[in-house]
Amino acid sequence: LQLQASGGGYVQTGGSLRLSCAASGATLNDYGIGWFRQAPGKEREGVSCIRTNSGRTYYADSVKGRFTISRDNAKGTVDLQMNSLKPEDTAVYYCATLVCSDYGPYGMEYWGGGTLVTVSS
Repeated sequence: LQLQASGGGYVQTGGSLRLSCAASGATLNDYGIGWFRQAPGKEREGVSCIRTNSGRTYYADSVKGRFTISRDNAKGTVDLQMNSLKPEDTAVYYCATLVCSDYGPYGMEYWGGGTLVTVSS
């Protein structure tokens, strides 16, 4: 399974971006999907994830209330709507297939290439 993350870009503080995770030649409807980010010099952080059947979601405290993860079942993709962006959200964002629990993602298996999000102050 080949994943691809897209939608990154450059925005000012307070702006919005929408990231999308898609699978080449396949649908993500049957996979738990999560978004991660890694800023220069920092460890990778699990940002959000969504389960398969229930659609239950998880958000890191750092993004809760600002980011929304959702499925587009028609397209077979998983999107991450990011609002009220802050400079500390600047990072390369990745998506992955995984198990999404109430306490966070685990069991990551397939990863997509990253997409860069830059938030200027």
